[in-house]
Amino acid sequence: MKKHLQNSQKPSIVIGETDHQRLNKLALAAADRLPEVSDGLLIELERALVVAGTSGPPNVVRMGSTVEYEADTVDGRTVILVFPIDADISEGRISILTPIGTGLLGLSAGQTMDWSGRDDRGHKLTVFAVTQHRAESEVLRSSETSSIK
Repeated sequence: MKKHLQNSQKPSIVIGETDHQRLNKLALAAADRLPEVSDGLLIELERALVVAGTSGPPNVVRMGSTVEYEADTVDGRTVILVFPIDADISEGRISILTPIGTGLLGLSAGQTMDWSGRDDRGHKLTVFAVTQHRAESEVLRSSETSSIK
């Protein structure tokens, strides 16, 4: 199992109850094929403050959010956090089943997160803005038809 940074070094995160349930199912489904990614997502889900509702507060990174961030591995970037079936990095749609996707989940503007890359090296990312959430029905449709790529 990949080494993960201690929870005490991570900022608090908030996840809506519906996203929490969907992502838990996705992480468990990915456990056999992508155990390290699955473990990382499950750790984040376990430490998150889960709030009632479909997706949580509007200023927090959730499924379908457009996120402007900077990481030590890339300059400023804008991406949309999506389920694996919708991922296309060339179009700026990043899968939740990537280290950066998992690291962005639940953060709000101004928060910085330490995360481990697939190479097991430590990295840091900072969220600058969270905007334009996809329609709930579109996110639901994607999660129901999602397959692990």
